[in-house]
Amino acid sequence: MPFSDPLADGPVIQRASERALAGGMTLRGALRLVRIVREAVETPIVLFTYANPVVRMDPVAFAEEAAEAGVDGVLILDYPVEEAQALRGPLIDEGLDPIFLISPTTTDERIKRSAELGRGFLYVISRLGVTGASDRLAEAAGSLVERVRAQARLPVALGFGISTPAQVVDACQRADAAVVGSALVNVIAEHGGSPDLAARAGEYVRWLKSEL
Repeated sequence: MPFSDPLADGPVIQRASERALAGGMTLRGALRLVRIVREAVETPIVLFTYANPVVRMDPVAFAEEAAEAGVDGVLILDYPVEEAQALRGPLIDEGLDPIFLISPTTTDERIKRSAELGRGFLYVISRLGVTGASDRLAEAAGSLVERVRAQARLPVALGFGISTPAQVVDACQRADAAVVGSALVNVIAEHGGSPDLAARAGEYVRWLKSEL
């Protein structure tokens, strides 16, 4: 969901947030969009956002409206696990999965705590820095996933820098899922004014999955 100060995101996602906000998108607007999409798809829907919009809207109201819209899980990127209860509690109360982010610098103790408090899956980022496509998966990704699996039983989704079928295969050989963000958003940015945007995005996703 668009936010004015997306500190964990690179230029592609930042520009997408700017376009969305300039177009009038809001947190409740995003939830209305989920409600429309939910009528047509059964695929689980996870919202990625930052803490400020949720706190401003009110965590309880956000959780209630997200659940009503058909959301399945929420990842609040910049909320530390030690302080998570204020936002996690309302999500749990509404049957939503709170999802936590794990980075290469996350300690084993915090990985374990994230797994205890989280549901659905753990989102493991393969490298430090901001989001953005890369020519290969970080070399340390495999050892990081192994360290996470030693501390947690939740499924692991691996992201940051994935933009090719070979990288998707590499990620899925190590983890349970591959997360593609910037590369797909870039396709949307390039063809945003095209009437066949949805078809182009779908074609790109099928290409990403072609070697699995």
